[in-house]
Amino acid sequence: MFEQQVHLPGLGVMRLDSGMIPLNESSDGVTRVGTDGVLAITATGDRKVEFITYANHTLAYVASALGYPAYYPVHPVGIKRPIRAVLMDLDGTSVRSEEFWVWIIQQSIASLMKKPRFELEEADLPYVSGHSVSEHLQYCLDKYAPAAALEDARRYYFKHTEREMRAILEGRGRANAFTPTPGLKEFLLALKAKKIKIGLVTSGLYEKAYPEILSAFRTLKLGDPRDFYDAIITAGFALRRGEVGTLGELEPKPHPWLYAETCRVGLGIPFEERERVVGIEDSGAGVCSIRLAGFAAIGLAGGNIQESGTIALCEHYCEDLGQVLKKIANGSSAPRHAGSNRPVKNGKIDWHIKTRNEQS
Repeated sequence: MFEQQVHLPGLGVMRLDSGMIPLNESSDGVTRVGTDGVLAITATGDRKVEFITYANHTLAYVASALGYPAYYPVHPVGIKRPIRAVLMDLDGTSVRSEEFWVWIIQQSIASLMKKPRFELEEADLPYVSGHSVSEHLQYCLDKYAPAAALEDARRYYFKHTEREMRAILEGRGRANAFTPTPGLKEFLLALKAKKIKIGLVTSGLYEKAYPEILSAFRTLKLGDPRDFYDAIITAGFALRRGEVGTLGELEPKPHPWLYAETCRVGLGIPFEERERVVGIEDSGAGVCSIRLAGFAAIGLAGGNIQESGTIALCEHYCEDLGQVLKKIANGSSAPRHAGSNRPVKNGKIDWHIKTRNEQS
């Protein structure tokens, strides 16, 4: 039996059966394989991020449902010990809440279309979690209500969110809307005992994100999360008519900025020390965000990493936080996918065929 792999500068070795998709042309039509030095174009399975490979480097193209895509350099990553900081996602990684927020999206579209029984399809799930509120809603509008306005969908979204969050804080909301991820308390306390800094990162707006973690901390009896975490970064405050909002809808995951700001500004760790920082995510968008910020990503099962075709971007993939802790504390320095900057040989992609005996 043979296993075929490809090496991409900055990304490392990619298995061809990992869910990544080879393309001949980038979705914006700017780059094409075989022209201007482009050797390969590879997209994540959900087509949210495309990697354009040259002889000595790779660029990442992050698509945008709102018309504001961006290109980023792809830096090689690794894990060096002792680890100084762990950056953690909120939804799905720290708190099990994805189902609740997908339900809010569904309710918003149902209200917009005046169809109370409207339900999202299973195929929609990778596109209605892990990104910004506007990206989630725009996806639904494109598919289910192309004539509707995003602003109207956002209005319904915040109406449903405000009602449900108020009910939850008053103790009468949906049962188990925000459940701490199994092992979260032990994981966080173990990091504290090792004097590893902890940053909490979310694409969610403050008004939805903070009640989540506050609810989880009350359940775990860990006190005030603002005192526990070394840094908490959210997507800020919503822009509504007559109110002041913050930047947050165009630059969340899979863009690198939330993770980059948490580490560099919130924790004070310089870019040159990025290999002593790891990020933990359960979503494909989050994995890409960590990776583009220059950090090693540890994937956590239960989200859409495999479905989104981003598992190849993870240094490790773990079933639970207990396994993640072992990787952080005792794991080998050699990651699953070393993101080296080894150049492509002879102007061609460095294809490598390995037998199973070579892998053992």
